[in-house]
Amino acid sequence: MDYAVIMAGGTGKRLWPLSRETRPKQVLKLFGGKTLLEGCLDRLLPVFDPSRIFVLTNAAYVDIVRESLGQVPPENVVPEPAVRDTAGAIGLAASILDRMDDEATMAVVTADQMIQPVGVFQQAIKDALSFVGSHPRASVTFGIKPTHAATTYGYIKCQEGQTYKGCESPVHVVDSFREKPDEATAQSYIEQGQYFWNSGIFVWKARRILELIHCFLPDAREPLLHLGTAWGTPDQASALNTWFERLPKISIDFAVMEKADQVYAIRMDCDWLDMGSYIALTDIVAKDGQSNFVAAEKHVLMDCTDNIVVTEQDGHLIAGIGLEGLVVAHSPNATLVCPRDQLDKLKGLLVRIEEQGGSHYL
Repeated sequence: MDYAVIMAGGTGKRLWPLSRETRPKQVLKLFGGKTLLEGCLDRLLPVFDPSRIFVLTNAAYVDIVRESLGQVPPENVVPEPAVRDTAGAIGLAASILDRMDDEATMAVVTADQMIQPVGVFQQAIKDALSFVGSHPRASVTFGIKPTHAATTYGYIKCQEGQTYKGCESPVHVVDSFREKPDEATAQSYIEQGQYFWNSGIFVWKARRILELIHCFLPDAREPLLHLGTAWGTPDQASALNTWFERLPKISIDFAVMEKADQVYAIRMDCDWLDMGSYIALTDIVAKDGQSNFVAAEKHVLMDCTDNIVVTEQDGHLIAGIGLEGLVVAHSPNATLVCPRDQLDKLKGLLVRIEEQGGSHYL
């Protein structure tokens, strides 16, 4: 059977103070009254039955995720008791699905992306499920046609696409994965025409990705074997608490995808956004006549240019005079004011806040 796994474990520190340790970015309602997580589920429901959709999230977020995704069975929301990267989370999900169904095909998506039109995404997923069904040792990722020389995304280099039975989209052999480049290198990628943005979305057989993780990340083998064996038994919770934190902290790209064979890509020609920072808002929020990007119901800006202004509270007024090149982000008990070109210092600011006894603001 076909299953979907939503990765929803990130804390979203680059969106502080809107995103908090107890309320991550995936459940912020900044996008037409829906959360990123709800938008992700809406994209999946036409392809997958809710009973075959699983969500992996930080243990602290389980209740809020279950509340946000009422159509997904509560037991399908899996708590991660420790912070690990995508290799561990995907390994856990694959172990669960392989125990349930030894023919399981899994689509892995992330909760913090925006994709339009959704039909392009859904057809690409269907094509990948069909391709993996007939090529069970294949791993499929999804490439986004670059619209500019982005330096915040990884890239994948692909061969010319080929047509396969059961797939409307061409399927490309992946030559290599490339890390986030500088602007000149990114521009050269675009000019060559063989490179796509790496979307971080995957389709593969659960058993196949477990084989690859065991091969290229041997320290994960024993924890995943224990987790898979215990799942669905009375030992499930204790095994999760004991073994998950022993998984290596590394991304699936570094650990597996850059080394594996039979890796393919399907291109998605769509508007795609990885909602990881305030700068990302400039790609989805229309700017006003003074080049301000405002996601706030109530605002009055006088002689202000090139700012990002955001609040989740509909009744809160943000007013400014003579502001230029700033981020102003309001939450009920904390407000961030920062030059746009210094947002890279945000994580350091959070460390300073915690050192000064402000952990309740994090």
